[in-house]
Amino acid sequence: MHRDHLLWSIQLVAAGVQLGNAFFLTVLPMVMKERYVNATSQSDTNLSRLEDSWQVSVSSFFMTYRVLSQLVPILPGFFVAWLGDMGWRKSLIMLPLLGLMLSRLVVLFMLILDWPVKILWVEVIITALCGGSTVFWSGIMTLLSLGSTSQDRSKVLMRAELISGLSGVVGCMTAGHLYNVSSTNLRPGVVTLLICVLFHGSCMIYVIFFLQASAGALCDNKTLMKANDDTTCDHPHKVVNIILLWMSGLLYNAVDSSTRNILVLFQLMEPLHWNVTQVSYGNASGFLITISSFLSSVILSRWLSDSSLITIGLLSNAAGMLPMAFATTTYMFFIARVLALFSLMPVPLICSLLSQQVHGSSYSKVLISLQLSLKLSSAGTNLLYAKIYQLTFSWFPGFVLILTSLISIVAIIPIR
Repeated sequence: MHRDHLLWSIQLVAAGVQLGNAFFLTVLPMVMKERYVNATSQSDTNLSRLEDSWQVSVSSFFMTYRVLSQLVPILPGFFVAWLGDMGWRKSLIMLPLLGLMLSRLVVLFMLILDWPVKILWVEVIITALCGGSTVFWSGIMTLLSLGSTSQDRSKVLMRAELISGLSGVVGCMTAGHLYNVSSTNLRPGVVTLLICVLFHGSCMIYVIFFLQASAGALCDNKTLMKANDDTTCDHPHKVVNIILLWMSGLLYNAVDSSTRNILVLFQLMEPLHWNVTQVSYGNASGFLITISSFLSSVILSRWLSDSSLITIGLLSNAAGMLPMAFATTTYMFFIARVLALFSLMPVPLICSLLSQQVHGSSYSKVLISLQLSLKLSSAGTNLLYAKIYQLTFSWFPGFVLILTSLISIVAIIPIR
């Protein structure tokens, strides 16, 4: 009973953080577009050149921003993993939460005090030095893995994805309507960011003072520890399994992460040319896929193995990206989203399979190493995707989406 309560507590913390992130992710691209458009319009009044100029500027910013957020957390991430394996379980989520809260405060002050946009480099460095979202979600998966048996681990991890997805849907749709709440002394986006800080601050307080995530609380009986360890006996073939799972995860996550960054720009420019409310609905549709992925994994897991579900998820991602590349209207974009209903199944299932290949004492190192390697590969593809997008958006903005579809199919090859 206590273990079930602990698992739900961890999942609710993840949901609260996702709510805050949803508000922040809605605000950031709109703030960047507004700042760069205002700066460029003062020197160039040609609408076509203005559109191209802010597209290049914002894509270059996001390229550098994402690379920093993916490379800087590597060393802090290993340090946090070491703390977790030494028994300081709460550090896996507490330190990243601290960084998220402080960095969001920096952006809030940037809007209120009209600081230059360069202050965002301070925000990303603060987040990354504390581990960032990479280490936070790895910590959530580690704690959930330690508190569950190998038989129900996939469902526990996917349930966490479901709850986070629901939070993301609510957060994105709410943020889109709150963004323009302003007055003479209050800029657009301030209210949204303030709510984001409140969510992260509340989660931080709960984790520090109320969450009982010690090693003893997570592994409070010998049966659980034995159930976890019985499936992790060392066999040579498990090394091969780990390598193949790792390769598939790297390929999928690299293009998925890079595509999400490009989708923001894809939505803001012609022919879609979305406003902040439409952008929030687009983000919400992405989180809705979490729900469909969870329900699909629960239902299909009765007849299919985890590796088969991963394959379905990769095919779904490929099927969704291809028509999205040719979307010229809003309804076409959302039709393509429907085809990607299962596309978020791979990563949590890969984490679940990996956790079954190692002993419980190594969960933190393995899962955080996985997430950091995913981010490292994403950093390279972010650079590549940003450059490709800058070269192709004027004649075919959906080119990178076709590339994502093809690589998603290639990622199926290592799965067996």
